[in-house]
Amino acid sequence: MTKNEIYGQKAHRFIPAGAHTYSRTDEVFPENAPRVIDHTKGVYAWDVDGNQYLDYGMACRSVTVGYGYERIAEAAISQIRNGNTATKASKVEVDAAETLVDLIPWVDMVKFAKNGSTVTTAAIKLARAYTGKKYIVRCKEHSFFSYDDWFIGDTVMNCGIPEEISAMTLQFHYNDIHSVRKVFEEYKGQVACLIMEPTESVEPKGNFLQEVGNLCKEYGVVFILDEMITGFRWDLLGACKYYDVRPDLVTYGKGMANGFSVTALGGKREIMELGGLLPGRERVFLISTTHGAEMMGLGAFIETVNVYKQLHVTDHIWNIGKKLCDGIRDIAKEYLLQDYFYITGANCSPNLVVCGKDKLPSMEYRTVFMQEMLKEGILMPYISIAYGHTEKEVEITLEAVRKAMRVYSDSLNGKAEDYILGNVMKPVFRKYN
Repeated sequence: MTKNEIYGQKAHRFIPAGAHTYSRTDEVFPENAPRVIDHTKGVYAWDVDGNQYLDYGMACRSVTVGYGYERIAEAAISQIRNGNTATKASKVEVDAAETLVDLIPWVDMVKFAKNGSTVTTAAIKLARAYTGKKYIVRCKEHSFFSYDDWFIGDTVMNCGIPEEISAMTLQFHYNDIHSVRKVFEEYKGQVACLIMEPTESVEPKGNFLQEVGNLCKEYGVVFILDEMITGFRWDLLGACKYYDVRPDLVTYGKGMANGFSVTALGGKREIMELGGLLPGRERVFLISTTHGAEMMGLGAFIETVNVYKQLHVTDHIWNIGKKLCDGIRDIAKEYLLQDYFYITGANCSPNLVVCGKDKLPSMEYRTVFMQEMLKEGILMPYISIAYGHTEKEVEITLEAVRKAMRVYSDSLNGKAEDYILGNVMKPVFRKYN
């Protein structure tokens, strides 16, 4: 047996689903994907058998500079040597809070945590405390906000969630301002907050984000923007800056510390300080975690901001993204497959769509393409570009795309199953295994 097979079996024996994130499990990758990664560096990953991959997953989009980037790693290590934690608030905890508040004009106060679900759920709790209302309105088209009941109970994977909790989350459609007003009217005076990403695979049309913000003001609803992915990628100040929109509360994570475990909830002081020690106010148990302000991650966050400023990281991500997207589109046109194989979304975070014969997105045909990319040493579950991706990596990738496109084209003329080595990739959100 290979080490991949051995460790893959161990992973499933000791860990439910074989990984600590569902988007890292075997079922969402082709059969020839590595089972277990040994180490990473820059924009490359090596599995336990020593096979090297050019990585476009970048640890669930959390690494935006590069794996093991020396300046950021050393900043984290220096905080480890400071003890990494303390009995009271640490100096770097205060420095990190000041860094974020000084950086983002619409953030007056901040609470740090270790994962995105913690801060989005904290935002929901704050909104309910601030408004005294119970209903949550969330964007139907945006794929993930939290592993907590208020969101998971509103998905197809709602096993274990009481119906009473699921019923308190309502939906609206992205780029459809009428659907927002409709739900606000139907539950008038009962909605605590609206939560959405500024954008996912579809960009806002017209002034959609601004109109949502205006409706939230009109109906007394807290406007929450989840910048877990868009923050520190669209712009150093996030998609809020890029699209010129101002939320009441905002959440960050992923690239804010180049892969170190740091997330943040920030926003208006009048809302945020409900989680504080204001005299005479009812207490709100906001976020209280032993490791939420771990020195290591916050040191990495501060240095990541410095690196972004000095190296113009987001400009690089946009530029490399455009070159990669343009190249992929050109190859699709060469094969006359531009209606079957195309890219949506912004160049800094492109969404690759692979269709079947009916021109609809297909997991079977996506499996064919991703499988062929892996044969060429490209790990591309999606496209997450980092500063470490250069024109050299773009050239390597496009060469692999051209080879994979040839096989994908052949599969469209035949049957996808004849080209798939093992399992068909599956989406995370589905009712049954």
